[in-house]
Amino acid sequence: MASEITYAEVKFKNESPTPVVKGLPEKKKPEQHPQKYPLWLPWLISLLLLLVCIALVVVLLVVVPFSHSSDQPSALQQQFSKWECDSAVPQGTERGWTCCPKGWRRFQRSCYFLSLDRMNCAESVQNCTGMGSQLVVITSKAEQEFLYMQISQPVGRDNFYIGLFEMKVGQWQWMAMTPYNGTPTFWRQGEPSDNLDENCTVMHVPEGNLNNWNNVKPYTMHHRICEAAAKREAAPG
Repeated sequence: MASEITYAEVKFKNESPTPVVKGLPEKKKPEQHPQKYPLWLPWLISLLLLLVCIALVVVLLVVVPFSHSSDQPSALQQQFSKWECDSAVPQGTERGWTCCPKGWRRFQRSCYFLSLDRMNCAESVQNCTGMGSQLVVITSKAEQEFLYMQISQPVGRDNFYIGLFEMKVGQWQWMAMTPYNGTPTFWRQGEPSDNLDENCTVMHVPEGNLNNWNNVKPYTMHHRICEAAAKREAAPG
C-alpha cells in the first residue's frame, strides 16, 4: 500500500504585531499674562528724552565758545573796516587807544553790539560768532549797569539775549566756559523759572531796574547783545 503524503499548509501569524505608538500628551502651556509696567514709567521716559533734547540744544549753542583772549580782536578786525578809537587809560609810561567797530559801544576793555533785529537763541549765537564776537558775558555789577543804561535807550526793544545758558536742570553756564558761580547775578524776582525748556537768558527791558534777567525758550525771537574784546593800539609818535 502506497503511503499517502499529506501536505499541510502552515500559515505563520506575526506573534508580535507592530505596536501603535501614541504621542506623548502635550504639556499645557502656561497662560501668558501681559507684563504690567508702572503708570509713571512712560512719563519718566518722556522726561528723560526731553532733558536729552535740551542738553543737545545747549551743547550746540556753546560748542564753539569765544573767549576774551588776545586773538579775538583779529577775528573782529576781519569783519569791520571802520573803527572808532578813544584815548585809553595810561599803562605804565605809555598811552594808547582803545578801538571798537563803528556803531559798537565801548565799556572798559570790551565792545558791545545791540541788535535792531530779532533772532532765536541759536541764531543769535551764530550771528555774534560770525562777527568775531560772542553773546555778552556779564561778570560785574558795573558791566550790568552799563548794559542796563544801553538797553533802556532804544525805543521798541524789550528783550536782549545774553550768553547765559542752562546746561542741565539748575546748572547755568556762561559762554566761553566762564564760571557762573562766583559772578554776580541779576535775575528778576521769581527767576530763573523751573520750566525745563527755558534754558536761554535775556535782559528784560521793561523790568526797569538792574535785576532784569529772565530765562526764556530757545526758539523765541529777541534782540541780542554781542561782545568782543576791544582793539588796543599804541599812540603814534
